Amino acid sequence: MYSSTARRAKRGSRPRRGSRVDGNWRIRPLGGGDGDDRRSQLESPEPEIDRESLPSTSRREARSRSRGSGNPRSSRWAPRDRSSDRSAESSDVDRSEPELPSSSNCEERPVSGDDAVTLSSDEKVGGDVAANGREAREVSGGVDNVVAKLEELRLGMEEPELEEEQLNSNDQLQEDELLAMESIYGDNVFILDRRRGSRVFKIFIAVEVASEIRVIARLNPSNDLTITSGNSDGFSYSFEVQHLPPIVLTCLLPKSYPSHVPPCFTISVQWLAPIKISSLCSMLDSIWQEQPGQEVVYRWVEWLQSSSLSYLGFDEKIDLGPYGVRGTGDKRAISGSLSPDVDIPTIRCYNDDKGHEYFLKNLHECCICFSEYAGTEFIKLPCQHFFCWKCMKTCSDLHVKEGTVYKLHCLASKCGGMVPPSLLKRLLGDEDYERWESLVLQKSLESMTDIAYCPRCETPCIEDDDQHAQCSKCFFSFCTLCRERRHVGVECLTPEIKLRILQERQSSSQLKDEQRRVERELINELLNVKEINKIAKQCPSCKMAISRTEGCNKMVCENCGQYFCYSCNKAIDGYGHFRDGTCELFPEQEVRQWEERMNVRQLVGQVQAELVANHGQACPSCRQFNAKIGNNNHIFCWACQTHYCYLCKKIVRRSSEHYGPKGCKQHTTG
Repeated sequence: MYSSTARRAKRGSRPRRGSRVDGNWRIRPLGGGDGDDRRSQLESPEPEIDRESLPSTSRREARSRSRGSGNPRSSRWAPRDRSSDRSAESSDVDRSEPELPSSSNCEERPVSGDDAVTLSSDEKVGGDVAANGREAREVSGGVDNVVAKLEELRLGMEEPELEEEQLNSNDQLQEDELLAMESIYGDNVFILDRRRGSRVFKIFIAVEVASEIRVIARLNPSNDLTITSGNSDGFSYSFEVQHLPPIVLTCLLPKSYPSHVPPCFTISVQWLAPIKISSLCSMLDSIWQEQPGQEVVYRWVEWLQSSSLSYLGFDEKIDLGPYGVRGTGDKRAISGSLSPDVDIPTIRCYNDDKGHEYFLKNLHECCICFSEYAGTEFIKLPCQHFFCWKCMKTCSDLHVKEGTVYKLHCLASKCGGMVPPSLLKRLLGDEDYERWESLVLQKSLESMTDIAYCPRCETPCIEDDDQHAQCSKCFFSFCTLCRERRHVGVECLTPEIKLRILQERQSSSQLKDEQRRVERELINELLNVKEINKIAKQCPSCKMAISRTEGCNKMVCENCGQYFCYSCNKAIDGYGHFRDGTCELFPEQEVRQWEERMNVRQLVGQVQAELVANHGQACPSCRQFNAKIGNNNHIFCWACQTHYCYLCKKIVRRSSEHYGPKGCKQHTTG
């Protein structure tokens, strides 16, 4: 807790705040007595601002702008129009809407650093400021309701009559306490206008959560709001969060605080039921009663921040509700909890916004390049995986350049999450993004079985049930099987017959040179297709020719990503196609070739090395590990065909010269 003793010692050296008359500053003496030698200080006037028509967050912005010029202490209390003051109205309503984030303000935000949600100082603690005048008046009305309730609480309090010296001392202690709270909690403290000489302020208190806490909402299928959190009937919905919407503590400091009476306060929580907020109010009363006559606001805020969840029994989970319970009896408890339909989106939206805010502030490591950057240099995808901007741009440019746009997804293994088009547009630029769009359209059309391209203008056409199509651009009607003019009732020409006819026409003298050149190109194309079909098969999805060089029959098309069986040329999803025995995963020819390439000595040597791993030596020539068999110290390397000794680790040229009375023993144990 801050120390007020040190500040009291400096009280005489610090000028007191100037007072105002009709919104203007006037000269105020800097001292305690009535001597004629008092110094005075003239503080600069501020522009007139109608504070009553602004929401609380807008008041704070105006106050922060006024702090930018002149003495920051002299402009803390902003001038306001006295004509807009009105008497506080009493209210017996225990449930009113607190100024907290609303679920209606939750919008889908882009995930990259450039599009990150830039929270203003007001949004960090209190939610979004309404853009139109109607919402601004609603927020302003909420502030007035809370202040009116504080005025009602102050009027119901019995304040003793104090001497001028004691009032001045209390005023100075209040000023010191507010300065300490502003220095500790910064932008979370909002100083409101004085009400009848009393200071009014509010603090947005971020509730501390250890790591993640589970939030449970009981859902009643009959939509009856009178269910309690402990009701086992109906359904329950749970989710985990790391950040909870703040607790708003609004205080009015009476003139006799802290010497005689505690502050008047209200507690506003969006997601807590009124009965639970009332228990928090009772605990704050107990904290004041423990040490009356001392500043208590800091201890209140500290307890609400660190101990309120455990006090309510929310150490491991939070049960929302009960809903529909009224009449708690404590007017200081203000709850915005209406129903699970409102509370759940509000909590989740606030948690997402805060999580994104902390992500942008911290340092992270890219799992692709292993470089460390700030969160603003990362791109966070909808699947919650994030990568640095450089890696994402390099990967995107590569796939668009090579035409493999179907592989342009999340870079995490086994994820496959999509990359939003709006993000790709910034990564690729206008030119590459247009290429990406055309490639995606082309790949999509090629993957459709009822799409055929016009042989004349290459326009995509829809195929009918009779394998015929008509171009919408040149109106050419053609057969989708042979790509020739439509022939109803006549079979298509096979590629062999078509090739033979074209070759015979080449010797005709009636053909013009241009027609002969076109038909010669068509002949070359048919010959190429004929050779390709001998060693390749077409993808069942996009008809791309694919050849298997070695390995199993499970193939993947590099053009469209379709898996298919190379044996029967059918589209498949995985290895389940080969389990029913219809097709073999490995062709017999591949198995035979593999067995022929296998070295029998290699197989035996590998098995022996695994069985007797503790008894062996690496080959001095190729460093291949070989096992010692039995007691024989003579080892033969299967990899490089080298003989060497187990004892001296030297290459053996002749066994009779190396082993013997003058050499190494050929047989030893161990």
